[in-house]
Amino acid sequence: MTIGIVKFYNDQKGFGFIQPEDGSKDVFVHATALERAGLGSLSQGQKVSFDTAEDRRSGKMAVNNIQFA
Repeated sequence: MTIGIVKFYNDQKGFGFIQPEDGSKDVFVHATALERAGLGSLSQGQKVSFDTAEDRRSGKMAVNNIQFA
């Protein structure tokens, strides 16, 4: 799993971005990933660990499995 910090998350729109600690490109996170993990929301600056997978709709990499670090 990758460790990162929540850069932005909008509850109303249901998406945001996580900045990986290793300096790689920000990763998109959708509300459905939080629902699958049993999480309600994310806060800016919160530390999380996550896996990524290709989003079947967009074809881009997105958070697949997430938990609080």
